[in-house]
Order: sequence, then structure tokens, then C-alpha cells
Amino acid sequence: MKFPVVLHKDSGSDCCVTVPDVPGCFSAGETMSEALDNVREALALHFEGLVADGDPLPTPQELDAHVGNPDFAGGVWALVDFDITPYLGKAVRFNATLPEYLLARIDAYVQTHPQQKSRSGFLADAALRVLQQI
Repeated sequence: MKFPVVLHKDSGSDCCVTVPDVPGCFSAGETMSEALDNVREALALHFEGLVADGDPLPTPQELDAHVGNPDFAGGVWALVDFDITPYLGKAVRFNATLPEYLLARIDAYVQTHPQQKSRSGFLADAALRVLQQI
């Protein structure tokens, strides 16, 4: 999932990153690139804590939902890709029936898009995207 983040840098300080959709999750780095790398680790630690506490996992809103927020005025916006599937629980095998043509299209897509590691991963990503909208 792509989480909107906002970066702020005051003169003489590190670059700070805030994840608006994950309250309390923030990170920093000497450069913007380093701060963006570090925010993935901050998200991982934050999600581990949420899972341990049995709290619901946050889902990202569209970037536009945050841009007008005065708390983030003057910041630079970016999107950070963060895989939440390791925090969703144990994988469960199930049977599904799909039309042959649709399955062939899914397999072709997975083969040509390296970020999709498997047919199951593709289906899980598609389901998460739909469920985010509810």
C-alpha cells in the first residue's frame, strides 16, 4: 500500500517524516532520502505494536485528503510503498473458482509485474484495494 507522508526540514536540523494515516508514526534522517528509507522501519515497528496490542491496522487515505491540513503546511509530500500483508495474520489456503480467461490475464499480469510475487499476492492486493474504499 502507498502511504502518504509529509517531510519537514528546518535549517540546521534533520528531515522529519510524519505518516498522517498512522497516528504516532514518524521518523527522521539527515537527508530526505534517508528519512524516507527510515520511515519504512518506523511503519514496521508501529504495525508490529498494533498487531501485538490487537488494534486495527490503519489504511492510507488518498494524498489529497491531507494536503489541505494546516498541521502539514510547508511540508513536502511523498508516497511510501509499505507491504502490510505480513501484519494481516497467517496465510490460509482456500479454493477459488475463476473464469479461465480471467485467470490467464491475472497470470500474465503477475509475470510482467515483478512487484506481484504470485497469483495469491495479486488477489490479496486487489482485495485490499477494494476493501480500503469501504
